[in-house]
Amino acid sequence: MIVDERILSLFKRNWQHTLTYWSVFFSFGLCIAFLGPTILDLRCQTQSTLQEITWVFFSQQFCLLVGSSIGGVFKKTLLCALSALLLSSLSISLVFAIIPLCHNVLLLAVAMAIAGLAMGVIDTIANIQLVKIYQKDSAIFLQALHFFIGFGALVSPLIADPFLSETNCVVSNGTGNTTAMMEHLRNTLAGGPMPNISQYQLPVEGKVITQVSFAFWIMALINLPVPIAVFMLMFREKLIPCCASGIPRLLDRDELAIETRHESNAKDPDAGGSGCAGHSDPFCCCQNNSLRGLPPSFFGIHILGGMVLFMTDGIVGAYAGFVYTYAVAPPMSLAHRTAGYLASVFWAAITVGRLVCIPLSYRFQPVRLLLINLAGVIITVLLLLIFYTNSVFLFVGTCLLGLFLSSIFPCMLAFTEDILDYQGCATTVLVTSAGLGEMVLQVLVGSIIHSEGSYSFLLCGMIIGCIGFLLFFGLLFFHRMHKKYLAGNSKKAPMTEEPGLDCVQQ
Repeated sequence: MIVDERILSLFKRNWQHTLTYWSVFFSFGLCIAFLGPTILDLRCQTQSTLQEITWVFFSQQFCLLVGSSIGGVFKKTLLCALSALLLSSLSISLVFAIIPLCHNVLLLAVAMAIAGLAMGVIDTIANIQLVKIYQKDSAIFLQALHFFIGFGALVSPLIADPFLSETNCVVSNGTGNTTAMMEHLRNTLAGGPMPNISQYQLPVEGKVITQVSFAFWIMALINLPVPIAVFMLMFREKLIPCCASGIPRLLDRDELAIETRHESNAKDPDAGGSGCAGHSDPFCCCQNNSLRGLPPSFFGIHILGGMVLFMTDGIVGAYAGFVYTYAVAPPMSLAHRTAGYLASVFWAAITVGRLVCIPLSYRFQPVRLLLINLAGVIITVLLLLIFYTNSVFLFVGTCLLGLFLSSIFPCMLAFTEDILDYQGCATTVLVTSAGLGEMVLQVLVGSIIHSEGSYSFLLCGMIIGCIGFLLFFGLLFFHRMHKKYLAGNSKKAPMTEEPGLDCVQQ
């Protein structure tokens, strides 16, 4: 058998939950990738300057970070989690529908802030729920989950492309054919806000000619089945107050989860020890026996796991945002149209890598995949530095880098939650750290490129990759410390009461 019968049995038991969480991540990917390609048409729609419209990027990224941070609060019960997912996925469809009506840059920034909050909540909750369902087998399903965000990110630009303006979409006196310049500018802005856009002066007054509204309405319709799928899952679990009949299936699921945890603790005494099986408090893993009772390894695992993802997701954001800028500048000096394919190749490689890692996660432990991927990132960037004038290897290296970076986040999530007994707190920390790294390092690398030149782009990637690799070894050290702490506690208190029963009795 390609897949173990036990894994298939788990999936069949939870197929509707799993497919629903995968679908909301498709919605996440659809929303995260449309802004870059459409930003110039949105500038025309709002008749704003380039400097003003790039604040829309910031509003989305900042609120995505806030949404990721607060998303863990909704893990208290399945009802809270699914209600938050329903509201978030529905909000994304509504934002897509109302963006064509935003003729003011401030209104557009508010709409993107709402979308960012929804995306952040989806990011945290979907990861937490899959980890809670599959626990030690979650790595396989997390890889598939993150494949769908890449799939959505590939679909979104394809939908938008036929409706994008090839020339300046604000027609004024003296406006000539600016097709080449607009293509260059769109590729430059595709990854996010740039520090050197002040050199471009585009008209803001005149007749607006753009058809980008159709792209947003199509994406709103494509996304609409996602909140419907979440609603159907809530209906199946008897969590809709007006439609519920009998005892909600949530209680059966909680009893099954506790039963499974008891069995796993009986087989592996080092696995338990936190006392939050019922998830009655969103921060119960940080309140167990008070913060003073927790070992240093508990905090070290959270901090170092988050820092590794801060670095690796920072590389993803910086590379996607600035590989075009690096490619068109000396010494590479690629044509604008050729260099424009690099970001697409990078995201396609990430999507394919996550698909390939689904069976690999079944064969190998997450820690081994993490070690291979982190080493692969450093080797690939080193080769890119060595062959910095070879345009062919730039495409090959971009593809390899995307493949190695693709599965780091889901593997790290599965690895840290396994160490910490699947409480969900690590997921919130990791998701927030990854989002923060993508936002902060993208701005930092962009500033360095602007001041030091394009060659510093790969040098920054090399430094960030090496720091991430060293932090990962620190995480392994704290992992060993935490195992010793759990083993010591299990020997001191062999007759302790099973965790989580008091949560259920309440």
